[in-house]
Amino acid sequence: MSDHDEQPANRLRKELPEEVAPSESPAADTAGGDAPADGQPGATGRQRLLKGLWPPRLTRAQLIVALLLFGLGFGLAVQVASNSDSDSALRGARQEDLVRILDELDDRTQRLEDEKQGLEKQRDELENSSDQAEEARKQTLEKERQLGILAGTVAAQGPGITVTIEDTKGTVEADMLLDAIQELRAAGAEAIQVNGVRVVAGTYLADADKSVSVDGNKINAPYRFQVIGKPQDLEPALNIPGGVVQTLEKEQATVTVERSSKIVVDALRAAKRPDYARSSSQ
Repeated sequence: MSDHDEQPANRLRKELPEEVAPSESPAADTAGGDAPADGQPGATGRQRLLKGLWPPRLTRAQLIVALLLFGLGFGLAVQVASNSDSDSALRGARQEDLVRILDELDDRTQRLEDEKQGLEKQRDELENSSDQAEEARKQTLEKERQLGILAGTVAAQGPGITVTIEDTKGTVEADMLLDAIQELRAAGAEAIQVNGVRVVAGTYLADADKSVSVDGNKINAPYRFQVIGKPQDLEPALNIPGGVVQTLEKEQATVTVERSSKIVVDALRAAKRPDYARSSSQ
């Protein structure tokens, strides 16, 4: 062995295999030709990935899941759109109108809370009274009186409002008066009378020869509503934006609302005996 062979660099080259020429590299053979098929020797990772993704292979379960996800997304989009439409009217309202609507909602919540407390008080009185039979009789009579007012079989009086609708153009229709009744009921009206006709739970209105009939009784303008309830709740309910007063004024009708400490509702309805229903206590 010569001194030249004993050099470290020459000794390292003898231990390594011979270098492969660039022209003999497998990657060079495939670079200029077609991509080899999946699983064939020499295929690159990118080529195998593309071959696995395309063409897509969808199973029946994957197709069903995709359709369900599409339906869910479509439903959410429709819900968001509907909520946006319902809120558009409030977005365009003035600040004072929004405050008035909020106050009305607070008043309705307070009325429900007062009713709840009244029922709880009745329950406590029944539970704590020494003479439960007498207490139950008193509460039954009071409930009968209240139901008589709601059914229109007894007269009623109390604070409320008087609503007068002048219709010189003959444009007011039955559905507009019905909207007024429904709005008053929602605001806490306890008794309503229209041109001498008592309004009860089963009251219906219909157009009749350029006028309106209430439960078959024809009434003519001006339409006069006598309503018993809290005036501070009833009047604002009619004047909300887009409410009863604005709707009637668009039809060139004139609406006047007057508060009063005493409204008398004395139009009565005959009590009807049911044909089939009987008390379960009999």
